[in-house]
Amino acid sequence: MRYLGLIYVISFLFSSAAFADKNDHSHPKKISKDQIAGQFFTDFKPVIQDHESEIGSYQTQDVENFLSVDKKFDSGMYRSGPVRMTIEHYGVDEFMYFVEGGVTLTSADGTVTEIGPGDAVTIGRDWKGVWDSKGYMKIYVIYSADEPLE
Repeated sequence: MRYLGLIYVISFLFSSAAFADKNDHSHPKKISKDQIAGQFFTDFKPVIQDHESEIGSYQTQDVENFLSVDKKFDSGMYRSGPVRMTIEHYGVDEFMYFVEGGVTLTSADGTVTEIGPGDAVTIGRDWKGVWDSKGYMKIYVIYSADEPLE
């Protein structure tokens, strides 16, 4: 039930069926329950990128649905394959709600935080540690105080 409640909140925050123009600030942007449940990355054309991590190569898919006029606030959905990376400075403030999969976050002081489907987490821009995942899909909201997001 917690999952459905959060979906409705997120749907309210992002309200409009099409993401054709993420920079159109005249209407709310919506992600529907059905899109979150599995057809999101087929309904919209994600930006697909290949990356390298400490455990090998992995691919990401990103559908950005909103970017503020000053390019410091961003939201969308993101899917990643298995990844492990040591992060020295996260660089942005990010709220994430995990729809599928999860991540183990091991902070520099050794504190371990397990995030799974239906969990949300916020990471501050100064966080450092290890990001370890077998793969995941998340809804994200990012704020960058220093640099515009591209």
